[in-house]
Amino acid sequence: MDKPKEIRSGRSARKSKGLTRGDIAVFAFFLCLSFVFWYLNSLGKDIETNIRYPLTYTNIPGSWKINDGNTRKVNLAVKGPGYSILQMKMSGKRSPLLIDLSKVHYRQLQNSKKGDYFIISSSLIPGINSRIKSGCKVISVKPDTLFLTVK
Repeated sequence: MDKPKEIRSGRSARKSKGLTRGDIAVFAFFLCLSFVFWYLNSLGKDIETNIRYPLTYTNIPGSWKINDGNTRKVNLAVKGPGYSILQMKMSGKRSPLLIDLSKVHYRQLQNSKKGDYFIISSSLIPGINSRIKSGCKVISVKPDTLFLTVK
């Protein structure tokens, strides 16, 4: 008696030859899907990063005219949930951080001319934290000292 011959389907014949375009497409799809899930998982955790913010000085004492050479941007070291940090970084134009000179403690530089002052940046952190409403916390501000040269 003759044994029936096995009939191979077209698909099993192709598999024996190697990968097909369909196999590569399925692999690429699941690779991208796993990347998306990994990224969403990492955004749920607390992370630290630096964000650059512009500065604006307000309530400048009457006779002062602040030079343009003064610090106009600061780097904020921020810690918080990845979603909040992503939102802060993705927001296009950041509104400047307002430094109210009537409420900030500034000191005159010793052994310098009359119009040189400085502000310790760490004293600004509580005010910055209250203005940034993203669920993030400012850890540090760089530069650590803001110098003001007054005309």
